[in-house]
Amino acid sequence: MSAEGSNEYMAPTAAAVLTHVVKSIVDDPEAVEVLETPLGDRARLDVRVGPGELGRVIGRRGRTAASIRTVTRAAAVRDDVDIDIEFIDD
Repeated sequence: MSAEGSNEYMAPTAAAVLTHVVKSIVDDPEAVEVLETPLGDRARLDVRVGPGELGRVIGRRGRTAASIRTVTRAAAVRDDVDIDIEFIDD
């Protein structure tokens, strides 16, 4: 399931914001993939990026990742769902 045009998300606004932010950070935005896994009343958003791009998304000492989580959780308020975000390294 991808954030592009999907209405199947529990947190569509959060997924769209997350996808937009991550695509704006990486060199290869076409490789960005956001998958949602429902966890009861919560949702987990897994983010995958192209090879060698994960460090850019996580940032020094995880500051960029923390900021992305903060902004995306704020967007999830509109969806009325709590979310967790995982950055997946393949």
